[in-house]
Amino acid sequence: MLIRYKKTLEKIAMGLMSFMPNEKDLKKLQLTMKEYETEESRQLFLWKEDDIIGLLGILFYPDQKTIEIQHISVNPSHRSQGIGKQMVKELKEMYPDKEIIPNKDTAAFIEKCDLC
Repeated sequence: MLIRYKKTLEKIAMGLMSFMPNEKDLKKLQLTMKEYETEESRQLFLWKEDDIIGLLGILFYPDQKTIEIQHISVNPSHRSQGIGKQMVKELKEMYPDKEIIPNKDTAAFIEKCDLC
């Protein structure tokens, strides 16, 4: 299930975020986390089963009708089990009136899952 990010889960979230190709650099990763913590237009979710094994970061567009998936990451030991697809599906259920689109970094995954 998707849960909202809390500061107490920062290390777990940073670990999952670091699997994104553009988030390998520690300074860049810290900046990205700060953006999710401080900008109202950004929201970070974690996927929790027994443990937290996935992350989904979104950006709300000013038009209030569009949500862009900025980050999507699953712990490597839990990949190829449909978790990323489940995260996007649950996001769509949370925001049924919004159009959900990928960015350049998440487009290949979203297209592979045929969710957008």
